[in-house]
Amino acid sequence: MAKRKLKKNNTCHSYSVASVKPKSQKEMAQTEKSANFALAAVALVVAVCVAPLAAEISSSDIHHHKHLSLKMDEAQLTVNNELSYEVQVSWMSQRCYQCLYQQLGVVPAGLEPGQPSSVNFVVSTQHEITLQINSTPIELELCKIPFHFGEHGNYSLWVKTLNASFGVNCSVVTDKDPVNSYIPILVAFLIYALLALVFAIGKKVWGLDAVRGLVLRLGSSMETERLINSELGPTRVVPPVTDNILPPPLTSSKRLRSLDTFRGISLVIMVFVNYGGGRYWFFRHESWNGLTVADLVFPWFVFIMGTSIALSINALLRAGATRCSLLRKAVWRSLQLFIIGVLVINPNYCQGALAWENLRIPGVLQRLAWSYLVVACLDLLVARGQLDVLTVDAWWSPAIDFLLYWPAWLCVILLEVLWLFLTFQLPVPDCPAGYLGPGGIGDMGLYVNCTGGAAGFIDRLLLGEKHMYQNPSSRVIYATRIPYDPEGVLGSINSILMAFLGLQAGKIILHYRERPKSIMSRFLIWGLLLGVVSAFLTKCSTDQGFIPVNKNLWSLSYVTTLACFAFVLLMLIYYIVDVNKWWSGAPFYYPGMNSILVYVGHEVFEDYFPFCWQMSNSQSHAEHLIQNLVATSCWVIISYLLYKKKIFWKI
Repeated sequence: MAKRKLKKNNTCHSYSVASVKPKSQKEMAQTEKSANFALAAVALVVAVCVAPLAAEISSSDIHHHKHLSLKMDEAQLTVNNELSYEVQVSWMSQRCYQCLYQQLGVVPAGLEPGQPSSVNFVVSTQHEITLQINSTPIELELCKIPFHFGEHGNYSLWVKTLNASFGVNCSVVTDKDPVNSYIPILVAFLIYALLALVFAIGKKVWGLDAVRGLVLRLGSSMETERLINSELGPTRVVPPVTDNILPPPLTSSKRLRSLDTFRGISLVIMVFVNYGGGRYWFFRHESWNGLTVADLVFPWFVFIMGTSIALSINALLRAGATRCSLLRKAVWRSLQLFIIGVLVINPNYCQGALAWENLRIPGVLQRLAWSYLVVACLDLLVARGQLDVLTVDAWWSPAIDFLLYWPAWLCVILLEVLWLFLTFQLPVPDCPAGYLGPGGIGDMGLYVNCTGGAAGFIDRLLLGEKHMYQNPSSRVIYATRIPYDPEGVLGSINSILMAFLGLQAGKIILHYRERPKSIMSRFLIWGLLLGVVSAFLTKCSTDQGFIPVNKNLWSLSYVTTLACFAFVLLMLIYYIVDVNKWWSGAPFYYPGMNSILVYVGHEVFEDYFPFCWQMSNSQSHAEHLIQNLVATSCWVIISYLLYKKKIFWKI
């Protein structure tokens, strides 16, 4: 095609030359000189522009250099091999316990001495990883390098032969500095802290008598002027100013703000992490053993639900309600929660319209319903309508929480014995007894299809794989292959324990209602005891304890650890909000008063504006963080407006 075009152009040009008048020899020489100069200039421009491109293409063909498109939490690693044989590059996350190395790729042998071959790879930046360099085809380990790569950074791994020996030297060099992906979190924290400071200062200023008097005088004068200027203005009796400023009288059934504040804190964090948490790894659930921020909130919600059960049942019994009527109410409420969880909030909607073939049966609200029903029944078994303030002087007072409600404690202990027996003694096909691992590439790949051990086996047996959660967090690091449900059947036993510990917190509040110091000290004692139990079960380690802390399993140590945190945090909030009244609990108090509405609403309207919109760069932590914070703040504002209108959704 190019040759034909060139020939055609020459032909046209010859036609053009034949049609003009012949020039003198001098003019022709000058014209030829100008043409040669122009041709040389064009050739120079082409050489300058094309030569680097050709060199880049050649380098890409020989050395495999190419620019890789990096996504969120990714970096580029260029492996330069100067050895005379090809090497295989593998990797393993430091968060992956006893895992197989995953192949990253093969780098060809060096072209010649001093001229390495290079291959570009994309590596994860969420956690520190260990790179392993092996020779091929003989699997001989040459070196291992632990390194934590930074997001969008460019790095080079040089594999060289040592001069003095036949050993191999591996080193990582930073070619381009990574971006600091945590700056958006710092900026967001400073903005919210500034808003909180402005609100606190404004509240203090508004509390000054001079400021309030000025505002009230201005308001009164404006009202008077309006009435004078209005021909039909009605006469109204304005109540004295003191009537508006006096605090409301205290009642015996006054609601504790600390409970709603604690519930609101758990709910707000839950909404934030469900919306994505800015796509930061610590705002997502841990892949298997361990804790992240996302793993804290659901158990706290269950805990505070148990506390509310104790207070509400006691109040209803004192009001004259019968235990049978309260039991019917508990069953009906649990049934409503279960139905909403199955039919309204179901992750399988992502696969299309719901059908029985792929309907996920377990879930968050389903677990809340089950825990609520069992703990409410236990409390109705032992609850008292009239409670005396307990003394702390008797010798048996340290065990008073256990002794007063020993039948309920006995039931919970039997449930825990059942959990321990099923977890460690139930035979699971092709899996070792008592297996608590993730399967997949964990445990050196020996138990690929044993994810969750007995917990996963019971769910697959009772529910079927299609009725379970299809994308468990264990797939992220451990590359598991089978479905696993973190809200499964076996874990529900320990969620009952979590709610029952919250029930005990409620009993402490009821029995020591006139002694705030006793309430706080009992909370601290319970937190200390549960912390000691957690330390024993986990051996103060992530993976090497008897029972590791694991949200997917809702392990016993997970419950004791989170209950320890809950008792301490509730004590602090109770001291700040209800005892000293240093903080009103706002803004968390408002969503805590409308928890079911906020939770269901944030799930149903997840994909609608203003909770979600099209982002210009979906691979930016900052844009995701802004969207998730705006969505969460919208639900806080909605709950505040509903609170002002006295609209509460109760089930």
